[in-house]
Amino acid sequence: MSTFRQVLKEIAHRKWNFLLSVIAVITAVAFFVASLTMGKASERETSKIMLGAGFNLRILPRDTDMYEFWIHHFTPHTMPESYCDKILSNPNFTVNHILATLTWEVEVRANDKQAKALWTGIAPERIPPGKPKKPLQPPVKKGQVHLGYHIARDLQLKKGDSITIEGENFEVVKCLQETNNPEGDDIRVYANLADVQRLLKFPEQVNEIKAIDCLCQTSVNETQEQTLERLRREILNVLPDVKVFHWKQIAQMRHEQRLLMRRLVAIIAPAVAVVCLIWIGVLAFLNVRERRAEIGVMRALGYGSGRIAILFVVKAFIIGLLGAAAGFFLGTLFTLQYGEEVFKITAQAIKPWYALLPGVVVLAPIFAALASFIPTMIAVTQDPAQTLRQE
Repeated sequence: MSTFRQVLKEIAHRKWNFLLSVIAVITAVAFFVASLTMGKASERETSKIMLGAGFNLRILPRDTDMYEFWIHHFTPHTMPESYCDKILSNPNFTVNHILATLTWEVEVRANDKQAKALWTGIAPERIPPGKPKKPLQPPVKKGQVHLGYHIARDLQLKKGDSITIEGENFEVVKCLQETNNPEGDDIRVYANLADVQRLLKFPEQVNEIKAIDCLCQTSVNETQEQTLERLRREILNVLPDVKVFHWKQIAQMRHEQRLLMRRLVAIIAPAVAVVCLIWIGVLAFLNVRERRAEIGVMRALGYGSGRIAILFVVKAFIIGLLGAAAGFFLGTLFTLQYGEEVFKITAQAIKPWYALLPGVVVLAPIFAALASFIPTMIAVTQDPAQTLRQE
């Protein structure tokens, strides 16, 4: 009788032991697949949520007085708008969502009222090639403005009204929600950068470039502070006449949120794997004990240790293959079923991760074979005479 046929007959005879072993592998594989797939979805979700924290990398003209900047939220010094192109063209930079702005304090008029405001011209966000992303800052068309909460309230403006800035009329297309942002967003009037440059007579000039950098490229031997200093040096090498500062708290939040699911999987996954390993090992040991007489007869009939070991290894591989296939699809089904409830923003991006299937199919049989290793050694080292005498 062939080895494979012998294994199939043994499986049919002790089907519950076999079924429980397969369930153990299914549990381990399903958890592994679901954890990785959900972890990937969690990173996407976190990235989308944390983008709401805003830009954390700020580039200012070198002559900026930081005291005045923090008091007035802008600097009167300017730099070329083309600096954005230099940042984008440098492959060493890990920044994205690059936004050039020009901010000035002006008086705005409407409904026979006037108020001081921060007039901020914004260019369309620049995204590095190969990174399609939605802009953080909504673009503003020429001749239009978006009003901060207090400006719209104090001047009693709504969508469709007109406002006068620097002697020119602009259409109000959006009144923003209250933010209570310490940077003065509630008293800002957002306009198209070209309009602000033209009326303030600063052609192709900006006084701030904003971007996002989460410091996620930090190497194993490099702290985030060292990464920030390296990033600052890289920018200053390309743009020597600027100042660079980084809102570390925002970057740290993004970084920690990305690592949260990885840490969770790193703790729970090994624990589940060990439990399943012990589970399969115990079942294999019970299988060996039930088959003592059978193994003794086989040894007495001349079956070598290698042949007997192969019987147990082939069975373990069958358990691993079946558990891998069922576990992959069960873990994927669980992710697709409940992922949409957990990850509201990026639910549509949750897809089966088929790239995991080949690795799972290879590793699960090895996992099952390792769990059966000690019971298999016990089986092949039994003395047939001693075994049959006890029976």
